[in-house]
Amino acid sequence: MRIDILTIFPEMFDALNYSILSRAQKSKLLEIKTTNIRDFSLDNNKRCDDYSYGGGAGMIMTPQPLFDAISSVKTDRSHIIFMSPKGKTLTQQRVEELAKMDKDLVVVCGHYEGIDERIIELLVDEELSIGDYVLTGGELPAMVLIDAVSRYVPGVLGNDDTTEIETFSNGLLEYPQYTRPYEFKGLTVPDILLSGDHKKVDAWRLEKSLEATKERRPDLYEKYILEHGNPFEKKRKK
Repeated sequence: MRIDILTIFPEMFDALNYSILSRAQKSKLLEIKTTNIRDFSLDNNKRCDDYSYGGGAGMIMTPQPLFDAISSVKTDRSHIIFMSPKGKTLTQQRVEELAKMDKDLVVVCGHYEGIDERIIELLVDEELSIGDYVLTGGELPAMVLIDAVSRYVPGVLGNDDTTEIETFSNGLLEYPQYTRPYEFKGLTVPDILLSGDHKKVDAWRLEKSLEATKERRPDLYEKYILEHGNPFEKKRKK
């Protein structure tokens, strides 16, 4: 997968050159490129913002540099995403869908009070938000999107089964995890995890996932119960 990032602060994306994403790029599983929108400004001072028509506080990113920057990387395979608090909330389901698309991603990072609406109308395929809050720019949301999607590109994690058993993969929060030593600060690993009985371990993990989801994300819990029911309630009734 190729991912192009359009931003006025390309140096922020140096963070993507570490750990798993760094290895994925070295292995040619991912190609991540940043483009500086300022390089396309026709203004003598490379300005990319101006006052908003109709008044109001803050500045708006002007259309010309954005249009030319996006056009410089756009191909027939491009899916153009604008990171915006007005966009649809990014979900695990959408992450997986984007990873499976036979498309390359172009991620546009806004700044100031947003971008000229005409860019959205002309070029943007999708607006995405990472939550109901406002940040100073689209760079951090873009990094969240890229990290989340990249994990589903085959080979990036090494073991593709990893993504099948984590939080949100089945609509629930993940169960508790333990490793060595068996005892730490007076706390021990649940004995069922040492039993070797995989069916009992799976049942314990599902029960703990349900408990955690009910406590922390009742919205997800209610949705799961409506779709699947509670297997432990059925057992108790018997």
